[in-house]
Amino acid sequence: MLERITRSITSASIFLAAYFLLNIALRIALPHTLDLDEAEQSFYSQYLLAGYGPQPPFYNWIQYAIVSVTGISMWVLSVPKNIILFGCYLFYGLAAREVLKSRSLAALAMLSLITLPQVGLMAQRELTHTVALLFATSLFLFGFFRTLRQPTIGSYLLIGIATGIGLISKYNFAILPFAALIAVLPEREWRSRFIDWRLLPAAVLAILIVLPHALWLPDNLASASAPTLERMTAEHLAPAGLPRIGQGLLSLVIAVLGFVALPIVLIAAAFRRDFFRALSSSSPMIRVIERMMVISLLAFVGVVLFAGASDIHERWLDPCLLVLLIYLFLKLETADIDLSAGLARFRPVVPVFMVVILSILLFRIVGIQYIGTYTRTNVPFSGYVAELTATRKPVLIVAGTKFIAGNMRLQFPDVPVVIPFFPGPGVPEYADAKGPVLVIWRGETADDPTISPGFANDLVKSGIHLPELKTLTLPYLFGDGKRSFSIGYSWVEGGAK
Repeated sequence: MLERITRSITSASIFLAAYFLLNIALRIALPHTLDLDEAEQSFYSQYLLAGYGPQPPFYNWIQYAIVSVTGISMWVLSVPKNIILFGCYLFYGLAAREVLKSRSLAALAMLSLITLPQVGLMAQRELTHTVALLFATSLFLFGFFRTLRQPTIGSYLLIGIATGIGLISKYNFAILPFAALIAVLPEREWRSRFIDWRLLPAAVLAILIVLPHALWLPDNLASASAPTLERMTAEHLAPAGLPRIGQGLLSLVIAVLGFVALPIVLIAAAFRRDFFRALSSSSPMIRVIERMMVISLLAFVGVVLFAGASDIHERWLDPCLLVLLIYLFLKLETADIDLSAGLARFRPVVPVFMVVILSILLFRIVGIQYIGTYTRTNVPFSGYVAELTATRKPVLIVAGTKFIAGNMRLQFPDVPVVIPFFPGPGVPEYADAKGPVLVIWRGETADDPTISPGFANDLVKSGIHLPELKTLTLPYLFGDGKRSFSIGYSWVEGGAK
């Protein structure tokens, strides 16, 4: 059966579609408490903006468009994400088919994306903007390889669309088209592809896609870049000068190893001696892919040396190293050896990973009492809502964080949920609220609901004065009953005072 699944991209796609349906079903069955990225999408889906802060807006625009038609629900948060992830796998398979002669190898390359931890597990667990980045990267690889093999106006436009989507999905995507261009230049056969008139409409299309956010970015550069730069520099951990550079380079090496180690070990174990024999094989396409990866990683070395980055995360390498699996299978195919035994050993890896990932996604929530580290999804928001609204319902909710705001929006789909000073000055809805307003926040820790000075100050600036601060504490979902999560809240009457 596994052999039939990997005979073609179509068969493998049907198999993947079933897997993503299972992921949707599992997410719907689990508690409807949102993790951080999900909560952010739930909150932001109230607004259509050119920019939302440190992350580019593509995923937010998709979410807003769907929510504006269907309303907010767990389905609306889960289904689009899984469709975009499915698109990532599909276009990756189409990209593999452009460079691999064997349809079976192309299908297996597509399925083997699940062995990349950042794609198989992390993207399913909590990420959103990175999911859009993965989709854009696969789409770019498809358009890029198609253009090298058989250039058409359509293939160039695909590159333009993918570049535009990628740049408004994650800023680090910019490394990929730059690396691809440089990687092709030494190959005389393909150099002319990038002095072709068809590249112009592709560039125009990319610019049009990026333009709304690009116009927003100059006036909001600090809010768009500061959080990422803070994470990259890790100033509280790394000293200045050479020690910081050393820490940054070590962090990059660890991130690369964390990204590539598992699929390389799995493929090496399946193909054994054939894998090591294939490492010396080469071709123009292999050389292009090698240059792409090397140039991309050198760009991160530059970030370490010149921007002071000392903490490189694995997921930042997605546009640089996602092509790895195509590269490895292309090496195996180019070596011109009998791969049948290795393929037979590798095929079962995919369904095993699917079962393991689904089990992890389930057990990290329902088996939390045996793990000891409670997740945000175990916070009992439905219980809070039942307690808070037993006698009255809010006409407006003012939240202290996006995590609280997004979860309250999911629980109250027809009630506006706001955060002071986002997206504009003050809380304009408060002045017009006719009825009870629920102000809700969380503290620095799970068991301390003390209101933060910053949020308290924002409320005062917005004209909201809390008559009484209250606390609500409930045990974690699926916990042992000994650990709980606390929120702070206050009811006020709407309207400016």
